[in-house]
Amino acid sequence: MPAEKQFYHPVGGNEMPRFAGLATMMRLPAHGDAKGLDACFVGVPLDIGTSNRSGARYAPRQIRAESAFLRPYNMGTRAAPFDSLTVADIGDVAINPYDLKDSVKIIEHAFDGILTHNCRPLTLGGDHTIALPIMRAMRKKYGPIGLIHVDAHADVNDTMFGEKIAHGTPFRRAVEEGLLDCRRVAQVGLRGTGYAAEDFDWPRAQGFRVVQAEELWHKSLTPLAAELQQQLGRGPVYLSFDIDGLDPSCAPGNGSPELGGLTLIQALELIRGLRGLDLIGCDLVEISPPYDLSGNTSLVGANLLFEMLCVLPGVMYRN
Repeated sequence: MPAEKQFYHPVGGNEMPRFAGLATMMRLPAHGDAKGLDACFVGVPLDIGTSNRSGARYAPRQIRAESAFLRPYNMGTRAAPFDSLTVADIGDVAINPYDLKDSVKIIEHAFDGILTHNCRPLTLGGDHTIALPIMRAMRKKYGPIGLIHVDAHADVNDTMFGEKIAHGTPFRRAVEEGLLDCRRVAQVGLRGTGYAAEDFDWPRAQGFRVVQAEELWHKSLTPLAAELQQQLGRGPVYLSFDIDGLDPSCAPGNGSPELGGLTLIQALELIRGLRGLDLIGCDLVEISPPYDLSGNTSLVGANLLFEMLCVLPGVMYRN
């Protein structure tokens, strides 16, 4: 007979004070790999692809620390992910802090291994460079994937300082390498200043839906989430969430803050509205703890990762 499925619950605040114990994501068990897991939290502490304010290498550890405040049930949606999915923290990818291209290869290999176990990764970045090797691994398993990309920036530069791989280039490389089903890609929250008036036109020309932040001011994002459900349909979808998609008033600790971004409520509406999509993985990137003096940005990141977990396929909802 097959072994009975085992579920792990985060250590509760009445079992161990929240300021104590092992610093895993939500104080879940630490696993050496993704074997036997439906979903995993995994850190990628890389920031050598960053062009301005570095520090994202420290984010996985800080997000885990702030996640100790979280409890296992989502009181807004009644999601009970730990009652229906086997979830653990598998630690960090051991990147090469001296070589960005080598680190990209290391990350791709690590995610190949995670996906071999049919596990859905929830990734604690790290700068946005990490999305490229993750999508490369996803492409090998699923074929061209759909994408929801929340960000202030399109990240479709051809080069940065002459380099093809950096945190501002992953989605151009993804198009060139055939990683994406471009009809099933949406970029949400783009804004700020640019180098040319046409900066956001390149992704539109590839077939992406581009929703600039100004279109979303003073609006609920629940209708947009419903539209994205229609656009992306039943195929595999990856969610890549740059924390600078949020307004810096609610997430100041990031590498490239831009005024006029999404509110926390809009972020919750958008993520919760993705329930029902075939989410094959998610990331939360570009938190920079050195610029996050209160810890609030990392706490926001921890909460958003939990919300992502709550909309993965197979999550039970307690009605």
